[in-house]
Amino acid sequence: MTANVARNMLDEAFRRVRDLDVSLQEQLRTVAETVRRERPEFAAAVDRLVTRLRQYGAGEAAPKIGDSMPSFVLPDGSGQMVSLEELLDRGPVAVTFHRGHWCPYCRININALVEAHKALPGGAEIVAIMPDRKKFVAELKEQSQGPFPILTDADNGYAMSLNLTIWVGAEIQKMMEGRSVDLPTFEGNSSWMLPIPATFVVGRDGLIRARFIDPDYRNRMTISDMVAAML
Repeated sequence: MTANVARNMLDEAFRRVRDLDVSLQEQLRTVAETVRRERPEFAAAVDRLVTRLRQYGAGEAAPKIGDSMPSFVLPDGSGQMVSLEELLDRGPVAVTFHRGHWCPYCRININALVEAHKALPGGAEIVAIMPDRKKFVAELKEQSQGPFPILTDADNGYAMSLNLTIWVGAEIQKMMEGRSVDLPTFEGNSSWMLPIPATFVVGRDGLIRARFIDPDYRNRMTISDMVAAML
């Protein structure tokens, strides 16, 4: 399967599930099943990566429920700096980590967060963090019409401080390059590092109320669990 065919297949799967009246988990599962059916070799490589990451406890050392959430000051797509403290001044915050604008699972999750934002209590906020450069973050915000900040974590610095950063590995790197997923251009470096998708719900006191961390990027925190932790 050529890079263009693979990309078109994923784009079509994304468009198909985007308008389905089903849960975030059902949408993610639909895309994962499409990839497993159409690109079994890639799905198997991802399974092998996830198995290795779990064996080594990837993400387990990240902040836990009851811990203080480490602060951040990161730029959005317009270059404006956003800090965790200013967000917490207004209410609880769901801090969400994403792999990038190019990832269909992340785009599905961002769209679900846009809808979830409507159900949040006054003052509560969502913030999305990814290693993409400012240009790509701005494009994603425009496409998703996100009402919340989408921030650039240059070189995965903040994610790394939370023990959330992984190397994709030589096998996945080669396959991603074959699909024209150009991480060096998207991130501005050649490390081929990505954050583990994660969500931390932080109370106004700065303490973590709930969290979701899974080395398998095909899984994300349920919207209902996130919203419930912010009430």
